[in-house]
Amino acid sequence: MLLEEKTYRVLLVSSSQRFVETVKPLVLDLLSDRLTLAVSAAEARRLMLDQQYDIVIINAPLTDESGTRFAVDCSAGKPVACLLMAPANVYEALDHSLSSRGIFVLQKPTSTIVLSQGLRWLLSAREALRGMEAKAMSVEEKMEQIRLVNRAKWALIEHLQMSEPEAHRYIEKQAMDHSVSRKKIAEDILKIYEN
Repeated sequence: MLLEEKTYRVLLVSSSQRFVETVKPLVLDLLSDRLTLAVSAAEARRLMLDQQYDIVIINAPLTDESGTRFAVDCSAGKPVACLLMAPANVYEALDHSLSSRGIFVLQKPTSTIVLSQGLRWLLSAREALRGMEAKAMSVEEKMEQIRLVNRAKWALIEHLQMSEPEAHRYIEKQAMDHSVSRKKIAEDILKIYEN
């Protein structure tokens, strides 16, 4: 599947209607038809409480702040690809301080071609974040399986007086004999002994 075929929730934060009119067609063409607009950081923060966005585009400065703090807040621990459009006089300093936080910074004014490339970078970054989310979920699932298997082993130890190695071997053998996961066997054991 091409990146453009995926669904992205995009938040565009700008107090400039002219900027919105310029960027909106590019976003709708390249990223998504799921575009939400906000004119201030406060409004954008409220929107983010109710909806998770994949991509956030900020046209700095905003009416209520420079936009830098909001960009940092957007990307802090969240799977969001963030782009800050910075005025030429502060671009270099912002790029230096924000790029290490995973925030893309483009100098404005800019051309449609450069902006289009920047939006494609956001797509790539968001896909990389999706990959990391999947890996994290996989690790969480494995940890959950380990916890279930350990609980099942303790149930066998407690109720059937097995040793820990015996309980472990029992779960492994049952999983192999029945061609199911250790998690499934552990769940079945827990249904019997944890009621």
